Amino acid sequence: MKDRASKLRKNQTPAEIKIWGALRKRSLGGHRLVRQAQIGPYIVDFLCREKAFIIEVDGATHSSDEEVAFDKRRSRYLESQGYVIHRIDNFDVYKHLNESLSGILAMLDARPSLFRPKNPLSPSDSSPSKLVERDISED
Repeated sequence: MKDRASKLRKNQTPAEIKIWGALRKRSLGGHRLVRQAQIGPYIVDFLCREKAFIIEVDGATHSSDEEVAFDKRRSRYLESQGYVIHRIDNFDVYKHLNESLSGILAMLDARPSLFRPKNPLSPSDSSPSKLVERDISED
């Protein structure tokens, strides 16, 4: 999976390259985002780990029935792990990037930060939902 993520980073789509230029180096409101991050059996386009927020850039490869079904299964899994997914299509990246970034920033700012517990969890317990459960149960 790590090799696949690395290959995806090296072969980003033009839309991913364009939006990454606006997201990298904490350029969007100081939020740290990474690209082509692995979450369980999936790789997401962009991820803000602190906010458990995923940005997916959708192009023509997300239009067939099979691709739509895969995206739904993938989204259900990621949401069950505590992540929020924001989808943006290529058209909006090219034609409405500033408006799209403003919306993403508002969503990131509205999400609570996930705090790491004093006693680190095992890697299998690192999903946002389990971190929140751990934080709540320690209060």
